Amino acid sequence: MEKIIRVDGMMCEGCVKRISNALSREELNFKVILEEKKVIINGCDHCLAKAVSAIEDLGFNPVVE
Repeated sequence: MEKIIRVDGMMCEGCVKRISNALSREELNFKVILEEKKVIINGCDHCLAKAVSAIEDLGFNPVVE
């Protein structure tokens, strides 16, 4: 199941790399889209919660759409 997270504050490729590294550590299936300031998570609600938490820990403001 695909879930979309809008990431306020994601402005550059450096942000994308930080988010990607954090989500990879959580072993999530994801795609980061800088132009749309979004992260797409493929997985269950638990995966979504892990992704939101990991993104918050980096100092971003994730909003589930």
